[in-house]
Amino acid sequence: MRVVQLLTAAAAALATAAVLAAPAVAQADQGRPIQVRRDHSDVRVPFLVKRAGEAVVDLNAAAPGTDWGVKGGESAVVSIYVDNRYATDLVVSGDQRLPRQLALGSLRQGPHVLRLRFAGERSAAGSTSVLLDRVKVTTYAPGGAEYLALRYAPIVYGRNLSELGTPYQNATTDTPLIAWHEAGPGSAPGRTKLTYSVVWSNEDGGTNTPALMARWGRTTDIEWVYAVEVDERGNRVAGSDTYQAANHQTLQFAGTYEGDHAQLETCTNNNNMCDKVTDPMRFFLSALQTRPAAEAREYMMDTNSWTYQIMSKEMIREGKIEAASGTTPATPEVSDQRNYLYAVVKKTTDRPNTGSSWVGVALGVRLKSGATVYLSNHVDPTWSIQRDDPAATTVELPPGTTADDIQEITANRVVVGTDNGAVVHVTGIKRGFFLGQDYLPQESFLAWNGDVTVDAGTPSAVIWRR
Repeated sequence: MRVVQLLTAAAAALATAAVLAAPAVAQADQGRPIQVRRDHSDVRVPFLVKRAGEAVVDLNAAAPGTDWGVKGGESAVVSIYVDNRYATDLVVSGDQRLPRQLALGSLRQGPHVLRLRFAGERSAAGSTSVLLDRVKVTTYAPGGAEYLALRYAPIVYGRNLSELGTPYQNATTDTPLIAWHEAGPGSAPGRTKLTYSVVWSNEDGGTNTPALMARWGRTTDIEWVYAVEVDERGNRVAGSDTYQAANHQTLQFAGTYEGDHAQLETCTNNNNMCDKVTDPMRFFLSALQTRPAAEAREYMMDTNSWTYQIMSKEMIREGKIEAASGTTPATPEVSDQRNYLYAVVKKTTDRPNTGSSWVGVALGVRLKSGATVYLSNHVDPTWSIQRDDPAATTVELPPGTTADDIQEITANRVVVGTDNGAVVHVTGIKRGFFLGQDYLPQESFLAWNGDVTVDAGTPSAVIWRR
């Protein structure tokens, strides 16, 4: 049995007022990674909690010899226990160390032990080890917004639909990547509503892949999973918690809790929830992150850029990428995801824009090399952007296109059904980037603010020109 010392005695004795006012941190500084190996004893990592509270663990993780883009070699899984209590699984793919943050639940003051088990039954057959470094446990004491967000964060169990593989299918498909929370006003004075969302690497059902790229600007799946109201003391309002069930229904939560953490299970092929838990895999993702109100949900992917790499590799492995050719931009099928401009659009529509008839917007890109305008919706009206929230979209361009090749970007009014006469004001592009050779986002080269109007008389207008 291997023991890794996480916190020195001198650091454990530190108890000044300044430390007490901040999150309590226990950090490993080993100089070499922790290696969790197949068919070896679990690795035990002692740490000391200086103040009781909700805990998260930050770490970098890599699994040599695995690749999310290769069938049969997708990942290695580490099951993480705290004091022999099963906390979470960590699905790790590839040689590159990726930063992860996981929740550990409520921990009392005093000594604790992380136990790290190589979950061979959940891992690719050829995987042999997982390397972890920069392991840091942080606790958040009662009284702060971080504690409140962590206290009610749900635990999401994996998916075990028989038609999609083994009970460990989230180790190879639609794996949960990151989570976050949003806080807003509740249904009565003094109440706060906490809403929790998850990003999965893909979805095996639901919106088709080309439409995902056009309407949402990615092929991950992003869903809110759980919401709860708390009173002015931070206690759950009885009967207030709901979850997103099959067919995107909002249902009352009637399941079980671990402490204050609702236990849910991914139980549809488009990652909706059930409140009855049966799957052996468990994902307790940290929900400390939050989405700024003026940002698209994809902002959370932008700030966790490695999610784009996992997204792209799953598309390749599942055969959802069309063969490379000079005509790929003209077809709606998804080509190499490095061929796309990833943008976020801000707009407003001057009247209600729902029902079977509505007016959307598609982005158009014209290159320096010609007159062709490449449209984000691939000329399918229903793939245009309907919502007025900041909205992510993509525009498929010829292979090898770079930022320097773009001459202008246009906003194009798109009618679905009967034209209701709506006027659309396009007021901003918040970011625009390509994926690099490693499928990670390159630096954004595109930002614009203004007010360009498109209407029935002027259905297209330039909003950015080089």
